Amino acid sequence: MVTVELRRTAVVKLDVDDDAHHLLQETIDRFKQAAQMVADDGWNGTEDGYIVTSKTELHDRTYDDIREATDELNADLVCAARNRAADALDSCAEQRKDGDNPSKPQFTSDSVVYNLNAITYYDEYATLATVNGRIEAEYVLPDEAVPPATYFSEEWEKREATLHHRDGDYYLHIAVVRETDTEPEDAENGTVLGVDLNVDGHLAVTSSGAFIGNADYLNHKRREYENRRGNLQQAGTRSAHLTMKSLGGRFANWSEDYLHRVSKALVQETLAHDCTHIAFEKLTHIRKRISNASKFQQWAFQRIQEYTEYKAAEYGIAVETIAPQYTSQRCSHVDCSFTHEDNRDGDEFSCLKCDREYHADYNAAKNIARKLLQNWHKSGSGGATSHLALKSGTVNVNGIFTPTTA
Repeated sequence: MVTVELRRTAVVKLDVDDDAHHLLQETIDRFKQAAQMVADDGWNGTEDGYIVTSKTELHDRTYDDIREATDELNADLVCAARNRAADALDSCAEQRKDGDNPSKPQFTSDSVVYNLNAITYYDEYATLATVNGRIEAEYVLPDEAVPPATYFSEEWEKREATLHHRDGDYYLHIAVVRETDTEPEDAENGTVLGVDLNVDGHLAVTSSGAFIGNADYLNHKRREYENRRGNLQQAGTRSAHLTMKSLGGRFANWSEDYLHRVSKALVQETLAHDCTHIAFEKLTHIRKRISNASKFQQWAFQRIQEYTEYKAAEYGIAVETIAPQYTSQRCSHVDCSFTHEDNRDGDEFSCLKCDREYHADYNAAKNIARKLLQNWHKSGSGGATSHLALKSGTVNVNGIFTPTTA
């Protein structure tokens, strides 16, 4: 018998009035400003051009300036912004060590991190620190039978939270934990849908064999917009400027809608296979693996993950990210797992060891799902009874395959 800490994320929509809405948006803006100031200071922050990653040093270098520049943003939020920037800078420093040339972190996502000093939880609402005191925000919970409602019971302890602003609504991502005594082999069950995102071909491919979205079409629409925008810029007239502004808005709306539909399809695929979790690669690893990904494509991947996360939360499905290596090079068959860069050739995957052939993105999606299962197995928070969703059935972390029945 062992004691393990189960950690989950409860995503809940908040109901706020107009005054609270404006205060939260201003707080988010100030938080982003604070994080960017830390990142700007730490980027090549030493005389010899090295990135400053120490949170203590970054605090000493920036705290007073940030408090002044952000109109006395809550001290806990300033520290949270510093921590977010420090983590991003540390990731950039590691990439430099690996010989890469990362870009300076930019904080554009409408979100803010709350520690337990800046947020207080109650049964039906929470109070959150803002740029002008605290506001109350009521929870909008789904059916009591599914998460996140189950995570609001006394069994789960609420920890830090991240507030996200999406499409005019506010969502609170709350870290909840509980300790449980369990045998390692009896850890929490679950079925994982692995998702591989791509810059060409199909935008998303799942371990269940679903090919969703068209990256080539998305990129084509982007190029069309860029070409028209370039022609209008050359014209330089007021009419061209107004047309360009309108065109940019239409393309942004179209892109957002397209990515919403992709994320909705991913959630529907998850529901069709009775999955409890969706696994993506971490965005930093996607950028590294797909070196030719444009900023637009990276933005699209981020949006897909964000949209999928809050759509999935409505059904009690958790979204997790992993940092796998060689997902595109490893044979996904449980009896093989041979890894070599020559296994993959474009969309084709042919294992040099076992001769099995797969669509390369489907093979990668299975590896992504299996990596999350293996992480559970090692940590004790999931185990041999967990599965990944496959095209024709499920296979658990020990390689036991069960075909899907009609």
